[in-house]
Amino acid sequence: MNWISDQMQFVFLQQSQNSLGTFAERSPKRETTASESMSKVELAASIQEQGDRVRRSKAEKASKEVVAAEVKILLDLKSQYKAATGSDWQPQTASSARITNRDEDVKRESKGVQMSVSNTVGIDHEDAVSLRAKVDAQGERVRKLKSSAGSRDDVNEAVQTLLSLKAQYKALTGHDLAGGESRKSAKGEGKKKKEAKAQGSASGETEAQKVDGVCSTAKKTTRLGLEAAKEEDLSDWYSQVITKAEMIEYYDVSGCYILRPWAFAVWESITAFFDTEIKKLGVQNCYFPMFVSQSALNKEKTHIADFSPEVAWVTKSGDTEMSEPIAIRPTSETVMYPSFAKWIKSHRDLPMRLNQWCNVVRWEFKHPQPFLRTREFLWQEGHSAFASRAEAEEEVYCILQLYRRVYEELLAIPVVPGRKTEKEKFAGGDFTTTVEVYVPINGRGLQGATSHHLGQNFSKMFEITFDKPETNEKAFVHQNSWGLSTRSIGAMVLLHADNVGLILPPNVAAVQAIIIPCGVTVTTTENERKTLYKKCDEYEETLRAAGIKSRGDYRDNYSPGWKFNHWELKGVPVRIEIGPRDLKEKQAVAVRRDTAEKLVVREADIVGEVTRLLRDIHVNLFDRAKAALDANMVVCRDWKEFVEKLDLKCIIQAPFCGQPDCEDNIKRDSAKDESSAGGALMGAKSLCVPFEPLAVPQPWEKCIHPECHRKESLLYTLFGRSY
Repeated sequence: MNWISDQMQFVFLQQSQNSLGTFAERSPKRETTASESMSKVELAASIQEQGDRVRRSKAEKASKEVVAAEVKILLDLKSQYKAATGSDWQPQTASSARITNRDEDVKRESKGVQMSVSNTVGIDHEDAVSLRAKVDAQGERVRKLKSSAGSRDDVNEAVQTLLSLKAQYKALTGHDLAGGESRKSAKGEGKKKKEAKAQGSASGETEAQKVDGVCSTAKKTTRLGLEAAKEEDLSDWYSQVITKAEMIEYYDVSGCYILRPWAFAVWESITAFFDTEIKKLGVQNCYFPMFVSQSALNKEKTHIADFSPEVAWVTKSGDTEMSEPIAIRPTSETVMYPSFAKWIKSHRDLPMRLNQWCNVVRWEFKHPQPFLRTREFLWQEGHSAFASRAEAEEEVYCILQLYRRVYEELLAIPVVPGRKTEKEKFAGGDFTTTVEVYVPINGRGLQGATSHHLGQNFSKMFEITFDKPETNEKAFVHQNSWGLSTRSIGAMVLLHADNVGLILPPNVAAVQAIIIPCGVTVTTTENERKTLYKKCDEYEETLRAAGIKSRGDYRDNYSPGWKFNHWELKGVPVRIEIGPRDLKEKQAVAVRRDTAEKLVVREADIVGEVTRLLRDIHVNLFDRAKAALDANMVVCRDWKEFVEKLDLKCIIQAPFCGQPDCEDNIKRDSAKDESSAGGALMGAKSLCVPFEPLAVPQPWEKCIHPECHRKESLLYTLFGRSY
């Protein structure tokens, strides 16, 4: 950083001298103005840099002498700044910095001052490239601080550093560097209103706070609420929901994330349901190592070719190169099947049905998104072997039905079950079935879970055979594999969460009902407070005894209004408010998270009413998602209409020949470039061939792509942009 600063100072001085030389003859008075302007900018940048040095010295626990020396330099620079400007140096906020820069530009322009850029370097110069990288890194730090609810001081300090770096870049190249803070202006007044609304709701003073006589007059602003709108900035909104709702913590390895208890509880609900159901089918749990030898992975070349770009390899042990690299499993067919070959000898060993709950690693190169596209994720993967194809195929559809139930009965998400096309099926398998999710906010499809029939491809490769009882001849087994991952949690967030925060479907919520005591004021006696809290405890125990996951929030350092916002952000389905008046009336106030509807519930009816509310919330979430799916899944027989509907965020069922080359053409020709779409949009890919299509191919129909004239073997196939 030091050499860059030196370079900046040199450029600033040269620009100042050139400017003075250019205008000295015309206007001697302007010589002082230009010089002072450049000195102010230069000193501000130096003060910012020296402040960073001081903070770094303290963080690294440098000696007192070293820190004192750095502080002395900083104080000297500030004294010079005051002498040059007549005012103390103050860190600027992002908005004030922009206003100041704008006003200075207008002032210079009105006086006819034009800064010379004859000594600048090109944007491809190595110094400019290096400085641009620092700007990008600092911009990312600013975004992370904002999305993770960093303190206002930390955010302002990071923004000031970013602005300083941009000023240095402009001085070096003569060009403004777009991006970072400048992007905010493009979002317009709508974003500002959203932010103001979020700040207001986060202050802890809401209409609901006045229930039962609560009157907190201290409006303490926090960064609790969301600061991005789902409709305006989906990526930022998604990041804020999962971090502020305490589902995810970012990790220092890109593409890997920490699952916090609030998110892991959702996964536990899914695992408990699915594990119980597969055990009813005779499936047993096991665990295989996460490492795969290179020879085993390469046995099934078609299979590994599909995964090879994503395989992570271990190549060193300490400082020693390993004789043979070891892969970290992207999936476990090649890990498990050598053991299947040892364990299966006779028809009496069949069927063999195993499942493991584990993690896998797929080193994605695309932009990672928590839950949706990560380099490491949790899942279950089932692997089974049967004597006949009919038995194996029966299991494929049985497992797919369980996946449908996970989404619909637990996550309140409707799905489209179907079969993958030849191009999209699992590598090395005979066919793949899937449940597909529709995400209304951006019109994309999301693969929910898959169940594959592998046929005898892997059993032939790994020599998994059994003796037929009739003839004692050896035969290859018929195999399946099937998997469901934590991606399902991302689907839940995308479909149900809103601009207030998360909305948890009741069947996967860690807390289904949160109980909040209200009306405790400075005039409340200790006895009254204890009586109120005791009644809240009784409600909590009553609901738990009935199987409802309830919790009381008795923290005395937060107001009821703050707690309301906190638990709404975390998506708890039902909030129960109890105040002094409710004690007298033997009642409570219940509030639904999905609709914000309030109702008064008699104490004697609390279990029945909360149970009904939880059921109604699940039904409402599912019905809303189903209505969006039904409204946006359309039939198209014309290519022009196909592209138009795709741009309207629809998923489309269209007649399709099923050929991979034609599918490539559909994806290529339905994509939008930056000039026509304001940003590149991917083309449509096949999601599945629905088991219950909206239409049946007619004899006169042809494949949807205009260059394809095939009419044989057409199937109505679901297309859409996808995750």
